[in-house]
Amino acid sequence: MDQYLLIVIGGAVLAGFVQGLSGFAFSLAALSVWTWAVDPQLAAPMAVFGSLVGQLVAMPLTWKGTDLKRLAPFVVGGLLGVPLGIFLLGVLDPAGFKLGLGFFLLLYCPAMFLAPSTWAVRWGGAWANGAAGWMGGVFGGIGGFAGAIPQLWCTVRGWDKDTQRGVMQVFNICMHVATLTGYLIAGDRINGETLWMFAIITPALVMPVLLGALVFRRLDQKAFRRIVLGLLFVSGLVLTWSSVGAVFG
Repeated sequence: MDQYLLIVIGGAVLAGFVQGLSGFAFSLAALSVWTWAVDPQLAAPMAVFGSLVGQLVAMPLTWKGTDLKRLAPFVVGGLLGVPLGIFLLGVLDPAGFKLGLGFFLLLYCPAMFLAPSTWAVRWGGAWANGAAGWMGGVFGGIGGFAGAIPQLWCTVRGWDKDTQRGVMQVFNICMHVATLTGYLIAGDRINGETLWMFAIITPALVMPVLLGALVFRRLDQKAFRRIVLGLLFVSGLVLTWSSVGAVFG
């Protein structure tokens, strides 16, 4: 097996476990590995597809917290945001958007670590959930990063881990389906090489996703919160590191 395939499979294995454990961050984990070998234009649809497969694989183990009333504003906002993200991917360098998201996560997650675990935001309601979903949709269209902002918002709201996982799982599935549909309509994102990569990463991520989901079921609320914030902080580091050079030349 050549080095290229090892990097592709290794990224899928790592990202599968991270997603199974946390319910998000497949794209960020995978791209942190794939960036060493995979062309960014190919890596974006790979990340979206891999995340979609991972969510579907984990669903039988983690669906019980799904709350349709809480889910709906996220999905509506996200579906409005995905087309904008795909448009921006085609006309602008997405590095600036990734850098902004990275800086935000680097600043905000440590503050949340220091805040009492019982602290939660009570304002906003459905409109704020919709706004978080819209931001997730935009970043999902840009490169499969749909889960970061909505997941952080759910954590800030103080939802229990099962509700967070159930709501974000269905939200991410909807966003990934919408993003892949947009890529197909765009006509230049999905080709024979992309489909071949889909076939390679799918079997590589299934078992890691299931293992991560089983670990998730054993976590208490405090441990899950720490894992989510820790992964979001690492995601901020990855986004910043991968974007700063492109933005500042």
